[in-house]
Amino acid sequence: MRTKAREVAFQIVFASRFGEVDKGLKSALYKKENLTKDDIAYCDGVLSLVAEHEEEFAKIIDNRSLAFPESRLFPADKSILYVALAEILHISDIPHAVSINEAANIASKYSSEKSASFISGILSEVQKG
Repeated sequence: MRTKAREVAFQIVFASRFGEVDKGLKSALYKKENLTKDDIAYCDGVLSLVAEHEEEFAKIIDNRSLAFPESRLFPADKSILYVALAEILHISDIPHAVSINEAANIASKYSSEKSASFISGILSEVQKG
């Protein structure tokens, strides 16, 4: 199960909203959460996808969220959406429903219940195409 790895990926994306994230921070988080080699590979892959497709993800969010453009989202919510969008759009072995559910769970833990619903709604729309 990738729940821990997904949460670590979120934490790193979130930290990157405030400055450059170095390898030391990543390594510390990986070690703290006792991530396996597969988990680390997953995290590194998601982080690469987020970096590569950040502009695309911002446009997708803007197109699906008329009330709250991507630029006005809480950094935690934006980070959660970016991780989930990387999974939904670019990682074929993760069911979309899992990505949406995990994103909502992370939002409930790190943001708010309203954010969890908002994020689920955006991702459900993306899933539909």
